[in-house]
Amino acid sequence: METPEEGAWGMKMHFLNIDQLSEQQILGIFDAADQLKRNRNSSILSSRTFVLFFPESSIRTRLTFEKGIKDLGGDSILFPPETLDKRESLEDVMQYIQNWGDGVIVRHADFNKMKELAEQATIPVINAMSSVNHPCEIISDLYRISRMRSDYRKLVYTFVGPAGNICNSWRHIAQAMDLNFNHACVEGERLSLDNLNYRFHTELEAVLENSDIVLTDSLPAPFRTRAYIDRYQITLDRMKLANEGALLNPCPPFFRNEEVSDDAINSDYFAGHAFKRDLIHVQQAILLACLGINNPSGD
Repeated sequence: METPEEGAWGMKMHFLNIDQLSEQQILGIFDAADQLKRNRNSSILSSRTFVLFFPESSIRTRLTFEKGIKDLGGDSILFPPETLDKRESLEDVMQYIQNWGDGVIVRHADFNKMKELAEQATIPVINAMSSVNHPCEIISDLYRISRMRSDYRKLVYTFVGPAGNICNSWRHIAQAMDLNFNHACVEGERLSLDNLNYRFHTELEAVLENSDIVLTDSLPAPFRTRAYIDRYQITLDRMKLANEGALLNPCPPFFRNEEVSDDAINSDYFAGHAFKRDLIHVQQAILLACLGINNPSGD
């Protein structure tokens, strides 16, 4: 992780990609999220203002960042991500923003814009999603799984779908946390050579037979074909191939009868909508870590 400057509570840092995080940093975020869940009356972000760049279509990530900041006593100012696409250089944009803002949270397709902002910033820049990664979402998912299954480090995680931002971030967290991660899709979607933390498969049923956590993402248009869906859709019958106690965690927005079938979503395998409840606490923990605040209680 890059570090903007030394802060009053410790070292400030940007949060751009999971592959910049150590196991210790991820576990630190988990511990901070636990503390924030127990202590919901903190005003630790009082007098702090965060500048957010979010599209109108964003629901979960924007809602939990805005509410998470407000619940900790902070303020947020929202701009559409297209604001970062104008002719003014991002260096100049950031130099002005940091006169008044304490952090920047960006959801933008172009990951390079986030990196450019971070290169110019003395305040933290947080990636709320790009076309190549979605670090907050995946850290939150693993946090939730870890609080449901104490053996989460020994489970087999299987992502089914093309090599998009969700799959890429799962691959990164699998490497950081030494997880067993499978990726099942058609040829041409491999993210890397097989290694201890990533294995690519084209045959779905065989890999499901040794899976504990089944992961999906919504399908890009080229994959929304009958041939692909018949071969790789996660159905109730296919979930029954997985290990006992297996969990289906489709990344929202998910689309019934595309990457996942209606009967799989309506089954006990589905993690449920409440699975995302802890997203707010994990994002709060990430905010505090980026500000160098090591004690979420504020004591």
